[in-house]
Amino acid sequence: RQDLQIVSGLPPLVREGDRYQAGLTLRNTTKAAMDVELDATLMSSATSTSGAASVPAATSVSKTSGSALSASTTRLEHQRIHLEADSSQPVTWDVTAPDSVRSIAWRIDAKATSASDSLAVVQKIVPAVPVTVQQATLTQVDRSFTMPVAAPVDALADASGALRGGLSLAFKAKLADGLPGVRDWFDRYPYACLEQRASVAIGLQDEAKWDEVARQIPLYLDGDGLAGYFPPRADEPASGSDVLTAYLLTASAEASTLGHYAIPDTTRAKMETALVSFVEGRIKRVVWSPFSADAQRQLDVRKLAAIEALGRSNKATPRMLQSIQVLPNQWPTSAVIDWTLILKRLAAIPDRAAKLAEADQILRSRLNYQGTRLDFSTEKDDFWYWLMASGDSNASRLLMTVLDDPAWKDDVPRLVVGSLQRQTRGHWLTTTANVWGTLAVNQFSKRFERDPVTGTSRASIDGGAAQTLAWGERPKGGGLLLPWPVRTSASAQVATGAAPAKRELQVVEDGGGKPWLTVQSLAAVPLKAPFTSGYRITRTVTPVEQKVKNVYSRGDVLRIRLDIDAQTDMSWVVVSDPVPGGSTVLGSGLGRDSQLATSGEQRQGWTWPAYEEKGFETYRSYYQFVPKGKFSTEYTVRLNNVGSFGLPPTRVEAMYAPEMYGEVPNARVEVKP
Repeated sequence: RQDLQIVSGLPPLVREGDRYQAGLTLRNTTKAAMDVELDATLMSSATSTSGAASVPAATSVSKTSGSALSASTTRLEHQRIHLEADSSQPVTWDVTAPDSVRSIAWRIDAKATSASDSLAVVQKIVPAVPVTVQQATLTQVDRSFTMPVAAPVDALADASGALRGGLSLAFKAKLADGLPGVRDWFDRYPYACLEQRASVAIGLQDEAKWDEVARQIPLYLDGDGLAGYFPPRADEPASGSDVLTAYLLTASAEASTLGHYAIPDTTRAKMETALVSFVEGRIKRVVWSPFSADAQRQLDVRKLAAIEALGRSNKATPRMLQSIQVLPNQWPTSAVIDWTLILKRLAAIPDRAAKLAEADQILRSRLNYQGTRLDFSTEKDDFWYWLMASGDSNASRLLMTVLDDPAWKDDVPRLVVGSLQRQTRGHWLTTTANVWGTLAVNQFSKRFERDPVTGTSRASIDGGAAQTLAWGERPKGGGLLLPWPVRTSASAQVATGAAPAKRELQVVEDGGGKPWLTVQSLAAVPLKAPFTSGYRITRTVTPVEQKVKNVYSRGDVLRIRLDIDAQTDMSWVVVSDPVPGGSTVLGSGLGRDSQLATSGEQRQGWTWPAYEEKGFETYRSYYQFVPKGKFSTEYTVRLNNVGSFGLPPTRVEAMYAPEMYGEVPNARVEVKP
């Protein structure tokens, strides 16, 4: 009923470098014509490329003329619109999404002689080629530190020609002050099952995020009280996981030493009752594994994890062990660690001292140091990814298990350094491993790191302009970002394929103490060819509705087919495919959807999604189990905005064995009016 109305047509999400028509509709509901003065003001919010420092925003927004505007607040070209009585009219600006910006807050004001309207919209900006960690190292600086560095050959530059990213240097007085590489990894983590949301909250030490997850746990419990990775469906039998339930209880209990990470009492009691029933055989769950012939051993390992979780709230009893064949030499290391913790808590277990000594001897015999890196002699057999167990997790959990054990006092420093050396690009491989690593490092630091760091830390590349961190101003540490040196012969390097010249990072510590330094090489490197490491992907786009043949136009509906060839059986696999900015994945059942457009979607193969996400950024499909062989999935998308849209690669990944993945690059999508 308002006389003058603004209806937004802005895409909710675009990617850096997208060139698009930012549109809205002006509506005149009166019986008289009006002339409208239209203004749009944009405020950009700079993003951080790492936990250490922020890279300044580059170009903010381009006008129709293409001129660059570098201020964080920008006024778009003023427009004067004539609206006839009882009519509406679309209005657009041609803009380019800036780099290094997290979001743009739009403020649109329309004024006529007798009416006005205003609209505020926040538009999310994500990278098409994100700045990511290419390499990382963690070291302790004793007076000085040097290392050779070089930007990746294929690193992209921003609008000014400077290479995106740089060398991120994060200084910490103690390990407990944080692991920047792990924090950055959790900040960027894209997947969102219950385990992953809980792990991200603990890994970031974000109590507010944890409270949100904890409040929603009841939505994930099945009828027996076991937690599922996704909310249970009403038409399916109970399918909660004893493994996930035990992990949530254990991780919550360990994290509670850092802050408020408790599960609400009523919810926790229901989960614990379910685990008791599982251990005592009243609840049965079939869990896929690659060793189906060894079902009893795997059931024993799962029961040990459940009993260990129950022991943290005094709900475990020695009687629960009666159904388990106690053969610790035949167990994976994760189960031996659980067994050790059970023995430490349950004093009434017969021959407890002898069994503890045996478990201790087994753990020591499996340790294998390669330089400073900690491995296990049973590393290959310890990778029980279907139960979220790995060598990374075992190293951190072992450290927490023996931290207060006098017999392990001399081994603790080697264990913590050995666990940190298992990191890749500044983090461990899986969500659960990063949680255990974060908790272990915090517990170690609180017990053993007490010396303060004073003075200043200075860093430079090849003796050039130095950046300085004053410890008196930031006693817990801080970050520096050294930009990549300008490539004076970039064209020659590209033509010859020569690697960029090596340079030297120089760090000097003037003061007392030995700060921890995380060095991350940050760059935006596009994927140029398909990559296969366990999965092969073929992406096919077929028009369902198309105005002009072989041309994408606003309003066209496309069918996306993803054909995937899996090289081995694997549990919990996710398929992620990007959506052009402003487009809508159909089939959500929400308003302006189309059941007819999605009616031809097909799936093939011996697998079915456990859960689907249909967002503005990505179509994502989660599979609880993917057998070896081929399968396919399809979804339907409608193009809503005119412009040129960049897309990141399509990816398929085993979530608990992330070295198993496949990627395929995607071309820009050009959408005509």
